[in-house]
Amino acid sequence: MHPVAIFRFSPTEGPGRFAEWLDAQGLPRRLIGLDEGDDVPSDARAFSGIGLMGGPMSANDALPWNAPLLDLLRRALAADVPVIGHCLGGQLLARALDARVGPASAPEIGWGEVRVLDADGANAWFAGRDSFTVFQWHYDEFTLPAGATRVLTNVHNAEQAYTFGKHIGLQCHIEMTRPMVETWCRAGADELPALSRDPVQNRADILADLERKLAGLSRVANDVYAQWAKGLVR
Repeated sequence: MHPVAIFRFSPTEGPGRFAEWLDAQGLPRRLIGLDEGDDVPSDARAFSGIGLMGGPMSANDALPWNAPLLDLLRRALAADVPVIGHCLGGQLLARALDARVGPASAPEIGWGEVRVLDADGANAWFAGRDSFTVFQWHYDEFTLPAGATRVLTNVHNAEQAYTFGKHIGLQCHIEMTRPMVETWCRAGADELPALSRDPVQNRADILADLERKLAGLSRVANDVYAQWAKGLVR
C-alpha cells in the first residue's frame, strides 16, 4: 500500500494525533516537510491519501510550494485520492476547489464548540454527535467550495468544515496533542490576551483541564480519521 503523504508547513504544526492514529492502524505514512525545503511530489497516485496540516501563513501567500501543492491537490481530486486538510490545510483544499480564502469575520483562538449540521453523510464523519469542542487558532477562513457540503459550523464562523466526496476540509483543529497546545501557547504568546474574550482565549483558559479536553478531541479525531481512511487507495 502506498503511504499517506503528510504535508507539514511549520515545525510547530506537525501531524499530532493524525500521525498517531495512522500508526495505530498500521498505515504507512511519509512526512513532507515543506518548512524544511522538501519538494512537492508531482504524482498524487504515489500516495494512498494526502493529509495537510496547519501553519501560520496564509493559503494565499506566494510561497514557493503553494502553486505546485495546489496542482498536486487538483490531481488528487481528479484521481480520487482522498485529501484531509486541517485549518491551513482545509483552506488550501478549498483553494484547490476554486473557493476563496480571506480574513475571518472573527479570528478564533482556543477551545470552542462546533455544531454538526444535518447534512448528507455528516453523521458518518462525526459518529452521530450533535456538537463537540475543538481547538482553534486562525485568522483566515474559506468559503464553501462549489459542490461541497458544509458539515460543521459555529456562531463565529459559519464554515468550520466541509466534505467533498471522500475529501474533508476542516477550519478547526482536531489533531492537537498536549505538546502542540503548549508549544503554540509559547510561540504565539503575543497573540493571546490577558483576559479571554470570546472567541479568543488567554493562556490560562486554553491550558485549563487540558487532558479532559484533549481526550474528547482525540475521540472526535479518531472517528473522522476512520471515516476518511475508508477512502484510501489500496
